[in-house]
Amino acid sequence: MDFSDDIYIEQALVLKEVKHAFQKLVGEDSMESLYVTDIIQRLGIAHHFEHEIEALLRKQHSVFSSHLSDFVNGHKLYELALTFRLLRQRGHHVPPDVFECLKSNKREFIAKYGEDVKSLIALHEATQLSIEGEDSLDDAGYLSCQLLHAWLKRHREHHEAIHVASTLEDPLHYGLSRFRDASVVVSDYYKTKKEWTCLEKLAEINSCIVRMMNQNEIVQVYKWWKDLGMVKEEKFAKYQPLKWYIWPMACFTDPSFSDQRIELTKSISLIYIIDDIFDVYGTLDQLTLFRDAVNRWELADTEQLPDFMKMCLRVLFDITNDFAEKVYKRHGLNPIDTLKRSWVRLLNAFTEEAHWLRSGDLPRSEEYLNIGIVSTGVPVVLLHAFFLFDHSINLETVAVMDNFPQIVYSVAKILRLSDDLEGFKKQDQKGVDGSYLDCYMNEHQHVSAEDVQSHVCHLISSEWKRLNEQVLTQNELPSSFTNFCLNAARMVPLMYHYTTNNPCLSVLREQIKMVHNVDSGHM
Repeated sequence: MDFSDDIYIEQALVLKEVKHAFQKLVGEDSMESLYVTDIIQRLGIAHHFEHEIEALLRKQHSVFSSHLSDFVNGHKLYELALTFRLLRQRGHHVPPDVFECLKSNKREFIAKYGEDVKSLIALHEATQLSIEGEDSLDDAGYLSCQLLHAWLKRHREHHEAIHVASTLEDPLHYGLSRFRDASVVVSDYYKTKKEWTCLEKLAEINSCIVRMMNQNEIVQVYKWWKDLGMVKEEKFAKYQPLKWYIWPMACFTDPSFSDQRIELTKSISLIYIIDDIFDVYGTLDQLTLFRDAVNRWELADTEQLPDFMKMCLRVLFDITNDFAEKVYKRHGLNPIDTLKRSWVRLLNAFTEEAHWLRSGDLPRSEEYLNIGIVSTGVPVVLLHAFFLFDHSINLETVAVMDNFPQIVYSVAKILRLSDDLEGFKKQDQKGVDGSYLDCYMNEHQHVSAEDVQSHVCHLISSEWKRLNEQVLTQNELPSSFTNFCLNAARMVPLMYHYTTNNPCLSVLREQIKMVHNVDSGHM
C-alpha cells in the first residue's frame, strides 16, 4: 500500500511508550489499570493491547470471583460497575446480583447516589450487558435510568448534561467506538498526567491510518466493480459500492483486516443485487429458474433467463468459488458446500417472499419472521466473515456455522425487526411487501399501531439479551467472530436510523463523506 512510512514509524514509537506505561500501571494499581483499559477501548485502539487486556482481565476476574463479597464492599459503585462491564464484555462470567446489596433499600440508594452521575452512568452502562432472566440486573438498570433522567431535569445547564443525555440515548454496548466523538473520552484527570497524553496521540495516528486504509480499500472495491462488467448492464449501473462496503468497514475493526473488508464487500454486493432481482425485476417463473440454477450450482438450463440474470449467476458462482479457493489455501479446508447451502437458503427465502408479494396475501407473523430473518442476508454475510478470520477452522466449527447458530439468528432478527420497524414508521413498506408489523396487525385486529411498535421494540430488546448471552457463553465459536457479530448488531441502529438522535450518526456520516470524496473520482 502506498502509505507514508513516517506515520507507521511514529505509531510504533508512541505505541511502545503507551505499552510501557500500561504494563507499569498493571503491576502497581489494578483498579486504575481498568480505567485505562476502558479509555483504550473507547478510543478504538484495543487491537494494539489484546494480550495485555486479556491477561489483566483474567487476573481481575480471578480476584473478583474468589473474593466477591470483599470486592463489592471494598469498592465504590463506579469501580464495581466498570469492573462488571469490562469482565462481561470479555466473556467472563460475573453474577448479575452484585449490585443487589447496594440497592436493597431504594431510598438509601437514591440518597447516596442520586447526585453521583459518574457512578449512575457506569451502572447504566454495565446493566446493558444483561441476559434473559437477570431480573436483579434489569432492576438496577431501570433504577439507574430513572435517576439519570431525574438528574437531567435538575441540572439541564450542568457541563455533564450532554454526556448524561448521550449515555441514555446511546449506551456504549450498542455502539462502535470509531463512530464516537473521541474528544470526550479521555478525562481531564488523564490529560494532566504526562504518561497518558500519548493515549490520545496513538488514537489520532490510528484514526489517520484507518482513514487512509478505508480510502484505499474503497478505490479497490470500485475498481473491482468496474472490472466485473456488471456496471455496463443498465439494471446494475445505479449501484453504489460504498453502501456495501460500510458494513465490513465498521465490523472488521482491526485496521490490518484490509483484504477481509474488500472480500466481504463482494459477497454483500451480491445480496443487494439478487434481492432487487427478486423484488423488482423477475417474474415468478424466472425467479424459480434462477433459484434452481443456484441449487444445482451451474448455468445449464438457464437459456430462458434474461441476460442480466445469467450475468448475475455467473458472477455469484465465480466470486463464491474464488472465495472458497482462498479459504482452502489459507486453512486447508474447502467451504464451498457450506457456502452453496447458505446461498440456497437465501434464495429460497427470497422466492417465498416473492410469492407473498405477488399474491398480496400476508403470511402469519411468525411465518413471515422465520423467512424474513434468512432474507436479511445476515446468515450469508456472517458465514463469509467467519471464514475470513485468522482463527483456526475445523469441521466442527464449520458444522456449527452450517446449522445457523443462535448468535447469527439473533443478529439477523435484530436487523429484520429494526428494518421493519423503521419502514412501518415511514409507511414506506406498508401495503407494498409487508413487514412483521403489518402481519402482526393483520393477525391481531385489535392491536394499534403504537402497540405493535412497542411489541417490536420489546422483541428487539429481548433479542439483544440473547445476543449478550451468546457472546458471554459461546465456546464453540472464536471470540473474534462473536465480536464481529456483536459489531454487526451495533451497526443496525446506525443504518436503519430508528434512533434518529443517535450521536454516532453524525460521525458515521462524516467518515462516509471522507471515503466518498475519494471514491467519486474513481468511477
